[in-house]
Amino acid sequence: MKRSPSIRPGAVGRRQLLAATGVAATSLALPIGTWAQQWPARPIRWIVPYAAGGPSDVFTRPVAAELSGILGQPVVVENISGAGANIGCERVAKSAPDGYTLGLASTGSHAVNPHIYAKSPFDPLADFTHLTLTCRYVNQLIVNSQSPIRSIADLVDYAKQHPAAYGSAGVGATNHLSGELLSRVAGVPLLHVPYRGNAPALAALMGGDITFMFDMPTNSQSAVAAGRVRQLAVTTAKRWRYLPDVPTMAEAGVKGFAEAGTDLWFAAVAPPGLPQDIRTRLHAALLRALHSPRVAQIAGEQQFEIWTSTPEELVHEIRTGLDRWGRIARASGAKA
Repeated sequence: MKRSPSIRPGAVGRRQLLAATGVAATSLALPIGTWAQQWPARPIRWIVPYAAGGPSDVFTRPVAAELSGILGQPVVVENISGAGANIGCERVAKSAPDGYTLGLASTGSHAVNPHIYAKSPFDPLADFTHLTLTCRYVNQLIVNSQSPIRSIADLVDYAKQHPAAYGSAGVGATNHLSGELLSRVAGVPLLHVPYRGNAPALAALMGGDITFMFDMPTNSQSAVAAGRVRQLAVTTAKRWRYLPDVPTMAEAGVKGFAEAGTDLWFAAVAPPGLPQDIRTRLHAALLRALHSPRVAQIAGEQQFEIWTSTPEELVHEIRTGLDRWGRIARASGAKA
């Protein structure tokens, strides 16, 4: 699977946009079969529902650049963040199903958010055309390198005798629910401290303000390399290919952790009602882009594992996530 250089949101010129507007207006008057055959005739936007510079953005931009070369049209990444990814995902769900809008979905946006927001602005199954999974990633449990906690067993013992606090990127984030899951499976009380993103949570960990946190390796790998934090375990059922020396939660003594949750993933989606021929061509182009050497290289550097699928397999993964993460969210009482 491959990664590609990024396309800057402002890379499409004014003339191109004006021309695209004209093409769009003309296409509305044509039968669906006609304009679908002409697709793509103008730039495509790929909405990432998280902030620029974050892991999802860093992953998507190389894929977009590779996809642009395959389709012969610019694929422009547009970051529309807010409300835990709900704002950007809603924008995708309500866009025209003409093949010119893509969206990045995630475990958080499509499997967790529907359970923690009182009124979700979209249905993760009914309001999208599902294309393919794009990658999987892992959370790792880390502690301050100066902490006396050197294993998951140490952490559990500590939590039985002292207040133990963990940080997350916010209420409902997967690293929040991973902590709730650990509390439930290990049978120990843990205090959740939400931050406005992973970076401030990591800073709090290194500053000694919290006991531990779950974090994506791409976020904390520099802190690990600098000896500021210590890795105790990863959340996958098997050892993570990029961290072969870090045990799984089960190997570290917490049985049933991986099975209670799911793999963490990103996926490509589009507005509902995308014509089948565009869906088929777009799915094929995405798979080519994701499996390109360039995308694979960049993804590996960020510790993402390319993971592609059929649309039906993506729907199955969302359903599974809604079920399993829903149980964890309900048990924790988490609400955003």
